[in-house]
Amino acid sequence: MSRLAIFGGAFDHIHNAHLAIAREAARQFRLDRVLFVPAAVPPHKRVNAPYEDRYRMVELALEGAGGGLEASRLEADTAQTYSIETIERLRPRLGPAEELFFLIGADAFAEIRTWRRWRDVIEAVSFIVVSRPGHAYDIPEGARVYSLEGPAFPESSSQIRRILAEGGVPCSLPGAVLLYIRERGLYTIESRVKQ
Repeated sequence: MSRLAIFGGAFDHIHNAHLAIAREAARQFRLDRVLFVPAAVPPHKRVNAPYEDRYRMVELALEGAGGGLEASRLEADTAQTYSIETIERLRPRLGPAEELFFLIGADAFAEIRTWRRWRDVIEAVSFIVVSRPGHAYDIPEGARVYSLEGPAFPESSSQIRRILAEGGVPCSLPGAVLLYIRERGLYTIESRVKQ
């Protein structure tokens, strides 16, 4: 039986913590594949970069990563991104013996009851919840939840975007992603003003 995890999110931008989390989840839970699925239009979050740029950054970060880490365009053509629809889009592509997991941060899992068709989501997948200091959550009845300790990194996504806007070089970005951000002029003060 093979094991697959969906790792969804805005990935506005992908950074080293995302990669470390995916690798550790794959190791601890014997995942054969981890699909990084950038949200086209996340319902709970405003994004700073267009979908195609966010997807390309995921591709660049995963080049040569191995370990079954893959970029996925599952949500590329959606007007609004909902996890249940992503799961339902993926399910027919899986074999009958393939086990499906959902890799998620504790802060996002704490809001699971606000998700569209959340009861269907908890029936469809097992969750690997990445623990974060200060983010408590309770587990809805029927949910299958495994805990993963998140790696400690010096910078959050918002801190990285602030450093980039100020012209600095954050230490938590893969080199190819930083180069792409610079080439495309993403996360600058000017790009924020245009939105």
